[in-house]
Order: sequence, then structure tokens, then C-alpha cells
Amino acid sequence: MDDAERRARVLTWWTRLERRELFLLNKLLTGEFRVGVSHTLVVRAVAQLAALPTAVVEHRLMGHWEPSAAAFASLAAPEGPGDDPSRPYPFCLASPFEGDISTLGARDEWLAEWKWDGIRAQAIHRGGQVFLWSRGEELITDRFPEIAAAARALPEGTVLDGEILAFADGAPRPFADLQHRIGRQRKVREMAADVPVAFIAYDVLEHGGDDIRTSPLRDRRARLVATGPIRLSEEVAGDTWDALAARRGESRDRGVEGLMLKRWTSPYRPGRKRGDWWKWKIAPFTLDAVLIYAQPGSGRRASVFTDYTFGVWDGEELVPVAKAYSGLSDEEIDELDRWVRRHTTERFGPVSAVEPAHVFELGFERIARSTRHKSGIAVRFPSILRWRRDKTPREADTLETLARMIP
Repeated sequence: MDDAERRARVLTWWTRLERRELFLLNKLLTGEFRVGVSHTLVVRAVAQLAALPTAVVEHRLMGHWEPSAAAFASLAAPEGPGDDPSRPYPFCLASPFEGDISTLGARDEWLAEWKWDGIRAQAIHRGGQVFLWSRGEELITDRFPEIAAAARALPEGTVLDGEILAFADGAPRPFADLQHRIGRQRKVREMAADVPVAFIAYDVLEHGGDDIRTSPLRDRRARLVATGPIRLSEEVAGDTWDALAARRGESRDRGVEGLMLKRWTSPYRPGRKRGDWWKWKIAPFTLDAVLIYAQPGSGRRASVFTDYTFGVWDGEELVPVAKAYSGLSDEEIDELDRWVRRHTTERFGPVSAVEPAHVFELGFERIARSTRHKSGIAVRFPSILRWRRDKTPREADTLETLARMIP
């Protein structure tokens, strides 16, 4: 049916069905029987029920726990659960900065650091034990034994926030190298010899067993510098915003994504609180690529083609180089969904191969050689910038063009 027919049919159902049938119909239409609840909403609800600060509930939900009556009672208890030496803190997240940098005020109110491209993690030394947690709340201690060994040299009761990087000869290596270590469960030590890593620390959250997250960054930084045998994220010099912008221009040569800007007076807050922490990234790389595969998304878009694979030319063949699912408007997604259904040439499970007819401009932050991809090239954080209706598929970029972008 066309849009008008579908609208009329749905409106007719809505006027005739009883409440329970309406619920079932609407769940079918939106593609999900599961009722999703956001992490933030869970935290707020428990905090309201237990009359606790949201930051306390957020912290108690970190780490490993089983969903049981006892766990919930402990979560909502006034005194909180018993001490768990492995429990990390909620991560403080930065917002992207895209405006006039001078609007942030005086330059000396901000700490500038390089924006590393690795795995955000917390290193914990408590109770004679060492733990390494990823931002995704995955315990990864055993995957990085060299970092765990270094963390044992930290003072007891220390929690550091930082970045795990593939690192050699005093400089970061491409994220594609680190990917060889991320999913490694076996032969970890053998892989460690091929892909050395480092933990770059840029904040201290617990010092001497005391939670110091409410202390201003300037004080936490001083304690971090005095912590001991760690690799510290360096402060990027530049007396003025113009001077700092010039340093930001060095990012690609240094293998970083730009700069982090953190207000010296800021506490370490859980989640993304705009105003105190910014990521000031360099402009992305761009390429023109052809849509070659599509598959449905998830949640309310489980019945709509929203996840796309794009290819560039290698001679007369289009080879996949990137997957992206963000950047199009709702109207463009609907238009492309209808087109995919009419122009699918082959199916592989949920994936539909389509006629190579549409060109899209993609943006991405890093590019490196990769043995894991058919093209031999991996791009980092690809997103759709625009639909290039003005270009034909033969005008899309080539694999050779991408290869020249690799540092």
C-alpha cells in the first residue's frame, strides 16, 4: 500500500479494536514485543523509590550483579551493599564541541589533553586485588595482563580513569591493531608480544581508599601526577585558543582524534553533563561510496532497512569498506527503505544485496590497513554525511583513493 492507504487502514484499526488488541497491534507495527526501559530511567526510578541520590544508585549498579530480590533490596538499601572491591565508578563522558572555541571563556580555565582512540577503562587496586573495567562494564583484566601487572604497583585504594591503547615506540598504534587484543580470550600472552598496549591515565577517582570525584579537577590532577608508576596523559600546551587550535592541527600526525577540554574546577560527574568536558575533534575524513547491502535495524525500526553497507571500486568490483546507520533524516530512511524492497537482488538472512545505484558521502575519523576486512582497509566511526543524488555510482571513490589516506 502507499502511505495514504496505510494511514487509513491503521486509523480504522485504532477506532475498532479494544484496548488489549490495540496494545498487541501497536507492538506488531513497531516491530518489538519487548518493552525497553533506558538505563537512566531505571536509575531515576530506583533513586526516587529509595530516596537516594541518583549518583549513589548509578554507582551501585556498576560492575557484576545478578537481578534478584536480594540484589534489589541491597540496591535500594539506605546503607548500600557490602563493599565489593571490584566495583568501578560510573564514567564521566564528554560532549562534542563544534562551535566557536573562544565562547568557552578564558583559556587558562581549561585543561587540554589529546583525544586518544582506544578503549576507555578504569584500573582498580583494592583489597590486594587488581581489576580492569571497560566503559561497557566488561571485566577485561585477563585480556591485558601487562596493564594488570602495572596496576599492582599503584597504591592500595586507587582507581584511575584512562585509555587502553595499542602502543609502541612511545606512540599510539592504530585502533585496528588494538582490535586483535579486544576479543582475545586465549593465547593472550602470545598476542601481547605482537600488539603491546599501554594504559594512559587522565584522572584519579579514588585515592587512598577515598572517593575524591567531587574534588575539582585541578586537585585530582595533582594527586594523579603524584600517584606513582603510571603513564600520564600529557597536558597540551598553548597559551591562547589560537595556539591550541594550531596544536590540534597536529592530531593526525600524532595518531589522535583531536583534543579533550576539561574545566579545571569541574568534579567528576557520572554520565554526560554538558559544559565541563568537551571533545574537540578534528574534521573527519570523507569518501563517496555506493550502497551495496541493507538490513533492518532494531527496536522501533526492526521492520525498516536502516543499517547500510557501502563499497568503493576496486577495478570493476565494488568492495565493502564501511557500515553506517546514522546521518539520514526519517524521510530519507523511509524513501530508501521502499527503494531497497523494490531493488533487492539477493538475500543473505536479514541482509539484502541491492542494485548499485545510490552514492553517499561518508565521514570517518581514522583509517588503517586491516587483515580482517576484504578491502584490506578499516575505517573508524563511519557515518552518513549526505545522499549524493548528484553522483552516479561510477563517480564513487576507489580503493586506491582510500589507500592514499592511510598515514
